[in-house]
Amino acid sequence: MLDADVKKRIIEEYRSHESDTGSTELQVAMITERIRQVTDHLRTHRKDVHSRRGLVTMVSKRRRLLNYLSSEDVSRYQSLIGRLGLRR
Repeated sequence: MLDADVKKRIIEEYRSHESDTGSTELQVAMITERIRQVTDHLRTHRKDVHSRRGLVTMVSKRRRLLNYLSSEDVSRYQSLIGRLGLRR
C-alpha cells in the first residue's frame, strides 16, 4: 500500500484541479508508484507468486487507463508518459 505521504505527494503533483482525486492521470500515477513498490519487493522475494499476479493485474489496469487516455486526448497521454518515464 502507498504511504499517506507518498499518496499526498502524487495527488499534489498530478491533479488537474484543486479537488481532483480520481482523474485518469492521477490513477495512472498512483498505479505506477504501486507497481514500482511491488517490483522492488519481487527483486528480493523472487518466489512470491501471489504478488507477481497482483503486479500483472496492476500493469494491465494501467495499460487500459493509458489506452483510454490516448483515445481521449493524445497530448495529455504524451505528457503523462513523459512525466512518469514510461516507454510506449
